[in-house]
Amino acid sequence: MSPPRLPIETLPAWALLNGISFTNTKVQEITGKGFGLVCENYHTVDHDSGAESSSTILTVPHDVVLNVAAVEEYAKEDKNFRQLLDAVGYQAPRRTILLFLLVQTALAVRLNEPISEKEGRHSSSVGVSNPWTEYIRFLPKQADLLVPTLWTDDEKSLLMGTSLESAVNAKMTALVSEFDKVREVSSEIPCWNELLWEHETVQFTDWIFLDAIYRSRCLELPRSGESMVPCIDMVNHAGTAANSYYDENSNDEVALLLRPGISISAGEEVTISYGDAKPAAEMLFSYGFIDQTSSSVNESLVVPFDPSIIPDPLTKAKLAAFGEPPKIHVSRTKKSDDEVTVQWECPFAHLMVVNEEDGLEFAVLQDREGNRQLKVFFLEEDVTDRAREFETLIQGHALAKILRLRVVTAVQQCLQNQYERLAANSSLDDDKMTTEDFPFVREECFHAAVALRRIESRILEAAVEELEREKDELLEDENVQSYLGLNANDEDVVTEE
Repeated sequence: MSPPRLPIETLPAWALLNGISFTNTKVQEITGKGFGLVCENYHTVDHDSGAESSSTILTVPHDVVLNVAAVEEYAKEDKNFRQLLDAVGYQAPRRTILLFLLVQTALAVRLNEPISEKEGRHSSSVGVSNPWTEYIRFLPKQADLLVPTLWTDDEKSLLMGTSLESAVNAKMTALVSEFDKVREVSSEIPCWNELLWEHETVQFTDWIFLDAIYRSRCLELPRSGESMVPCIDMVNHAGTAANSYYDENSNDEVALLLRPGISISAGEEVTISYGDAKPAAEMLFSYGFIDQTSSSVNESLVVPFDPSIIPDPLTKAKLAAFGEPPKIHVSRTKKSDDEVTVQWECPFAHLMVVNEEDGLEFAVLQDREGNRQLKVFFLEEDVTDRAREFETLIQGHALAKILRLRVVTAVQQCLQNQYERLAANSSLDDDKMTTEDFPFVREECFHAAVALRRIESRILEAAVEELEREKDELLEDENVQSYLGLNANDEDVVTEE
């Protein structure tokens, strides 16, 4: 259940009450973007301007910035929330902030429900209101957030074959687990059970929504780290064309500043960059849109590396030693109409292709406290802490080019499989397809999915071709030919070993 939204025209009063200062700027509706920040009068900053005050257009006091430290301070004021926070247990910054926002959502609902519905409840003393209890009512409605976790099933089906298909599924599974944990724990605390669950004040859709709000509005501040900053979080993205940036000033405020040499006319939008080098999939996943202006020149993609491509009894040990899900990072850069370069990296693949006969060993050792630890040895050297550096470690190996050929072949197979999955779900790739062919899909979701599919198809096709070229070069090497000839006269041995 969502609290009623406040009209954006009342934001200046809320900002004034909480010490937020707008200088020659205001938040208003932006066509096709929701809310945004615009300049009220002509404003310019010289290239050599060293005065921070001349370029500052918005300041937010430290007290209303939301991060883990702020949640801990709130817990000191509200002993009931402290109990809830401790019961849920220590969480990563995101989960801690989501729990706080979930409580503020419930408080906002309670504060704005009819008096008749409050009668007979005993939770009126639960929860302490703070500036965020009201600010969340300025945030977008769930239907206006276009991140894929909030897409309908019909809309999510458009992502089949893309890198976001598995990412969205994994995210939804994680969100279910998180929400179930919060509900299970808070249901055991009477006051929170009554506020959150007895009257169905909050639901799983609220948790999905708050996660989307956090991911799409969280900033990485220089000193405070991951934080949500009211009002600045309404500034839209413009990539390399952004005319402003945020920072923390000497007064411990978060300030929005115009870039040096920038001139903004009255009514012109103030923008920041959400990240110039982020892949299209990451932009869509976190923010609900793809920046076509930046992705047309530099395109990148992250694909899971499938270890089963190389049958190996040591796969589990290698995965444990590596310590994180293996991935392939691919980028495609268009330098000119005739020149396209492809780069890729997959640290795990370089570990995966090394076998015992190549000098790789695993051992489980026990320390003085009785703790057991997996150790990795390569050529009799302990490389446990360098499991992600096998690309470097194997460079001096006698079979360095053979190992490289194994890596290239395995990575190419992974990317080829991904490309074929994308092509197998290619109805959207038909230029004749329009939104009319998908009546239950929002137009914005349709266009975002089409753009993502085209970008990832270009990247995968170019990467597979580049890997084929490198594989052909390696197969021309005399040592490689000799090795393959001695073993099986067939290059398939590269992937089978």
